[in-house]
Amino acid sequence: MKRNTTADFFDDYSEGFTSIYNTGNSFLQQMINKWFRKSMLIRFEKTIKACKPSQEKTALDVGCGPGNYGIALAKNGLKSIHSIDFAPKMIDIAKNQAKLAGVENICKFEIVDFTHISEDTKYDYVILMGFMDYIQNPDVIIAKALRFANEKVLFSFPSDSGFLAWQRRIRYKFKCPLFLYNEKQIASLFEGIAPWQCRIENLGRDFFVTIDKEAD
Repeated sequence: MKRNTTADFFDDYSEGFTSIYNTGNSFLQQMINKWFRKSMLIRFEKTIKACKPSQEKTALDVGCGPGNYGIALAKNGLKSIHSIDFAPKMIDIAKNQAKLAGVENICKFEIVDFTHISEDTKYDYVILMGFMDYIQNPDVIIAKALRFANEKVLFSFPSDSGFLAWQRRIRYKFKCPLFLYNEKQIASLFEGIAPWQCRIENLGRDFFVTIDKEAD
């Protein structure tokens, strides 16, 4: 990942990105979100549902952006959530959002690149939503995510087909690197990951990937 361009882009985009999950934005923005970002809301709902609420469970949210996933998981009953992002403005927004939600003691936010974070701590759930879009070497990130996880890893991968993929290629051409996938490519990335099992769901704009440990 080219940190200089990608981090700068998301620092500049922090306010706009937050509005995707905000029901209080304009009617036009709500319509854009409904038709062009529907899968982002679906993957959010699926992620929260997949992380079973428990005061014993922990989660790592990679590329957390404005902190929506971590805050929702904290409110849903998880013990603790460690959320990381390398865009400082995103982390500032996330900390403020967590404070407003009253979960600042459950959520920990850190400005750090995932590739540089220590692997000393393991988490029950590892979340990488909207993160693989900007990763040049996905196999490295997948291997690291699996080393962090006790129970489950949740990914999203952007689809390379359809109108939304076409407009994203144009929109991101001069902003930051963007990597799109088809289902076959994603499946090949997760070959040979026993004892983990992989499930791929097509959400339209994105693929939602669940990695679970096999039952003993």
